[in-house]
Amino acid sequence: MNGGEKDAAGPAEKLQPLEWKFSQVFGERSAGEEVQEVDIISAIEFDKTGDHLVTGDRGGRVVLFERTDARYHGGNRRDLERMDYSISRHPEFRYKTEFQSHEPEFDYLKSLEIEEKINKIRWCQSANGALFLLSTNDKTIKFWKVQEKKVKKICDMNVDLVKAAGNGPIAGSSTSTLSKPCIANGECTEKLIGRSSTDFEFPSGGIPSLRLPTVTSHEMSLVARCRRIYAHAHDYHINSISNNSDGETFISADDLRINLWNLEISNQSFNIVDVKPANMEDLTEVITSAEFHPTHCNTLAYSSSKGSIRLIDLRQSALCDSHSKLFEQPEVPGTRSFFTEIIASISDVKFSKDGRHLLSRDYMTLKLWDINMDSGPVATFQVHEYLRPKLCDLYENDSIFDKFECCLSGDGLQVATGSYSNLFRVFGCSQGSTEATTLEASKNPMRRQVQTPSRPRSLGNLSRGFRRGADDCGGDSNGNAFDFSTKLLHLAWHPSENALACAASNSLYMYYA
Repeated sequence: MNGGEKDAAGPAEKLQPLEWKFSQVFGERSAGEEVQEVDIISAIEFDKTGDHLVTGDRGGRVVLFERTDARYHGGNRRDLERMDYSISRHPEFRYKTEFQSHEPEFDYLKSLEIEEKINKIRWCQSANGALFLLSTNDKTIKFWKVQEKKVKKICDMNVDLVKAAGNGPIAGSSTSTLSKPCIANGECTEKLIGRSSTDFEFPSGGIPSLRLPTVTSHEMSLVARCRRIYAHAHDYHINSISNNSDGETFISADDLRINLWNLEISNQSFNIVDVKPANMEDLTEVITSAEFHPTHCNTLAYSSSKGSIRLIDLRQSALCDSHSKLFEQPEVPGTRSFFTEIIASISDVKFSKDGRHLLSRDYMTLKLWDINMDSGPVATFQVHEYLRPKLCDLYENDSIFDKFECCLSGDGLQVATGSYSNLFRVFGCSQGSTEATTLEASKNPMRRQVQTPSRPRSLGNLSRGFRRGADDCGGDSNGNAFDFSTKLLHLAWHPSENALACAASNSLYMYYA
C-alpha cells in the first residue's frame, strides 16, 4: 500500500480546494491597541468531539469555549436522522469560562524563575458532565476538572420580626420596628449597639411562628478545580504532553527525557526515554515534541532537533532506548550549511486521526509520513522556502528558532500550519491535489491570498512522494513584505469538520470551509 492510497480520489474525483470563510473572532484588538504580553495565546486545542475548544496564554490563564450552533437544536437524534437534508451550519462557539491555571514561581534551589506561560493543553476523557484537561507550563503539569455546580443559598431565616429573608411582614408584628436596621444573621444593629446579648425581649403575644432556614439552589455556575499536580519530574522545560488512548496514562517530554504518568498518581512517574549522554559535551540532539498514537496505547512518536522522528513500542522494554522505526529524510549532498541543523529541527509532530500517517513541521517545510514507510516522506510542503536567502538575518533576530505547530483535518485530506504576518497555509495531501492556499488571520482571510497556485514537483528518488509550495514568493499578492514580528504559531483543526481555529497574538480567529 503506497503513501497516497489512503486518498482514493482519482483524476475523475479530484478534490477541489477548500474555500475558507471567516466565522468568528474572540479578543479582537482595535487598531493601534497595544497587546499585553500576558494576553498572547500560547496553546490551543479542540476536544475529541469538537464540541469544546480551549486556549492557554502566557499569563497562565485557560479559557474554555463551547459549541452553540444548530447542531444542538431542532429535535432529538431520531428526528434528525429522519431528515432528508443535512444541517449546513458551520461550527460556532461561545465563551464558556476561564480560570488561572499557573502562577509565576521561583525555584530557590536553582535560582530559576518559572514562567506562568501555558506551553500545552490536552483534553482528557469527560465523565458525568464534567470536563477534564491537562495543562502545563515549563515545570508543572496540572489536572483540571471543570463542572457546572448549582449555587446554593440559605434563605427563610428568622431575621427581624418584620422581615424573614424577604418573605414579607410576619403576621402580628408591629410596624414600629420597620425603622430598625437588620443584618444578615437576623439580629438588629440597634440591639447590638445599645443592649447586651441578654436583653432580648419577646413581643407581647409571643412569636407567631418559627422558621427553620432552608437551602435553595439558584443559577448554575462553572467551577474549575485542580484535581492533581504533577511536579518535580523534569530538569528541563516541558515541551509536550500527550494523553494515551487507554484513558489512564499520559506522557510529558522535555529536552532530554520522556516520562510516563498515571492520571491518578501524581507523586510518581516512569522515565521511558532518556537521551541524556554520560558527558553533556557529547549531546548532539534534543527531544522537541512527543505524541501518543491515537489508538495504539503502546506506541508513541517523538521528534528531535536533528529532523528525525522515532517510533517506539512500550512493550519492548521499560526504558525505550531503541526505536522500532526511524523517519528521517537523507541530506542532499553538497547542501549542508551552518543553518542546516537549525532549520531541520522539528517543532511539532502530529498523528492523523486513523494513526496511519505522521505530520511533522520544521522551519522550512511540512512533511507527511506513512508509518509503514520509513524511507522518506510521502509528501513535502514548502512553507518558508522564500526565506532561505534571509536565514542569516533570521538567525540574528532569533526568528529562525520560532516553533510553528501543524495540524491535520479529521479526514486526513488537508494539512495546515502557520507562518509570518499572521498568515497560515492549507495544503491538500490527497493524490494529485494541487491545493496550496495562503490565508490571513483576519476577518477577510483571502485578502492576502497568493494568486498563482503552486505546481507539484517530483522528489526524484522518492517516487511516492510529492512536493508543493516551493514557488511562493516572500510577499503577498500586493507585493508587501512579510512582517516577522507577527507570527501565527498555534492553530487547531476541528476533529470532524472543516473548521480551523488560529491564534494570532491575543486574538482567536475561527474559519470554516
